[in-house]
Amino acid sequence: MATATLTIDLDALLSNWRALDAQSTAQTAAVVKADGYGLGADRVARALMRAGVDRFFVAAAEEGAALRQAVGPAPEINVFSGHMRGDADMISDMMLTPMLNSTEQIVRHLEALPAHPFGVQLDTGMNRLGLEAPEWAAVQDLIMQRGPTLLMSHLACADEPDHPMNPRQLSAFKEMTDGLDVPRSLSATGGILLGADYHFDLTRPGVGLYGGMPFVDATPVVSLSVPVIQVRDVAAGESVGYGNMWIAQRDSRVATIAAGYADGIIRAMGEKVDVFAEESRCPMIGRISMDMIGVDVTDARTEPQTVELLGQHQSVDTLAEAAGTIGYEILTSMGQRYQRRYKSS
Repeated sequence: MATATLTIDLDALLSNWRALDAQSTAQTAAVVKADGYGLGADRVARALMRAGVDRFFVAAAEEGAALRQAVGPAPEINVFSGHMRGDADMISDMMLTPMLNSTEQIVRHLEALPAHPFGVQLDTGMNRLGLEAPEWAAVQDLIMQRGPTLLMSHLACADEPDHPMNPRQLSAFKEMTDGLDVPRSLSATGGILLGADYHFDLTRPGVGLYGGMPFVDATPVVSLSVPVIQVRDVAAGESVGYGNMWIAQRDSRVATIAAGYADGIIRAMGEKVDVFAEESRCPMIGRISMDMIGVDVTDARTEPQTVELLGQHQSVDTLAEAAGTIGYEILTSMGQRYQRRYKSS
């Protein structure tokens, strides 16, 4: 095959969910937005249901509709972006629960679907989505009469446990919701790790399920094996790839592997990342191009047919650091050309 193979270990995914669930003092849901962080929301969600997950979060109603078709009528599917214009039929037909983010969305939802379930998102300082405290005070009585399924907010700095923003948001959330008879949710993966004060009634882990930081104890979920197209001899002084960016300092063996930035291997990684030929570390060399990357395999024990970019030797966060980004972007950028293989016992 001339395309890379992305292997998704569903048992590892379930292990991560169970580990986060064990740390949570609340019900534990799962975030499967962006097509399950790029790994296939249908397969991811069905696996999580086997572990007992019955509540999912997605970004948009369209994602929720696709997920509903994959998981059937039983799980609750919550939509972070709320009730957007034109969503009423989809929300109703696909039994989605929007997290209403503004007075405009509240009016839209209550007028179009007065008996349909909904939650409310509150802004506790992130200034991204949700009702601010004065807005919430103005509509709180009306909302509570309608029986919301959830009041939620989102932490801006949960991946930094000592950041002062965390207790500030916790205090704001409690001030806005204490004493109200409705389930509450503040924490995704990072918030779970901050401790029980942040858990309330529901936690909603996302990136930690898929092996990403800040869950340092996560089991790797994704591995990426890339085929070698060709191996050639490169004499000392010769260059490889666009722009002559890499020049051999010795007589070398160079492999061209079948992946590039069109497959989500970000160009900014450049020569900061290695691949692995079995146990041999092999540097990527020169520029990452659209479909191909050069790899120095001179010191590999055997000439490889494939190399590992992600897996036991190297995590999504290692790649993210090299690219100057975060593991979320690495996961959600995984190319559609990959052959996908799901492992499950």
